[in-house]
Amino acid sequence: MEVDKQILYFTEPGEGNTDRTLEAARRRAEELGVRDIVVASTRGVTGVKAVQGLKGYNIVVVTHSTGFKEPGKQELGEEEAEKIRSGGGKILTTGNAFAGVSRALRRKFDTVGPAAVVAQTLRLFGQGMKVCVEIAAMASDAGLIPMNKDVIAIAGSGRGADTAVVVKPANTSRLFDLVVREIIAKPSSL
Repeated sequence: MEVDKQILYFTEPGEGNTDRTLEAARRRAEELGVRDIVVASTRGVTGVKAVQGLKGYNIVVVTHSTGFKEPGKQELGEEEAEKIRSGGGKILTTGNAFAGVSRALRRKFDTVGPAAVVAQTLRLFGQGMKVCVEIAAMASDAGLIPMNKDVIAIAGSGRGADTAVVVKPANTSRLFDLVVREIIAKPSSL
């Protein structure tokens, strides 16, 4: 059996694609009956747009870890965090699945570990694809999405959202059980 599906390809990556990506994700969630959506958001702008445009869904907004850019600093603003929470979204702030200790090894010893190789391999499909897989695993680890149902993951190539996929989630310790079932949207150029 075969299924013919549509993928939204953007000619350029970036935050200008956020609204179209969220719309495409909502449409596919409705078609599939998916109720759980994981969204990457550093500063909170995309997270706020997600809770406003995807009302009625379990929205998990995944931020950078505190100290990601600067020791002790959280990039997600309090105002945006409050909008996400009051809009019904959950916020997950934790170490990135493909960074953490791997990044510390790179900085200290100028070498890469297995997590960096996995991340770079996923980037062959775009930065947003790497982040989609990463945040789905992180939300799984936190118990914020079901493990027995498909979810939608939304991320971007820097600011905003330009990539959305349907995934069968898995915890980071079982990463290779995670399956990207469908690509909903992604940039065709990087």
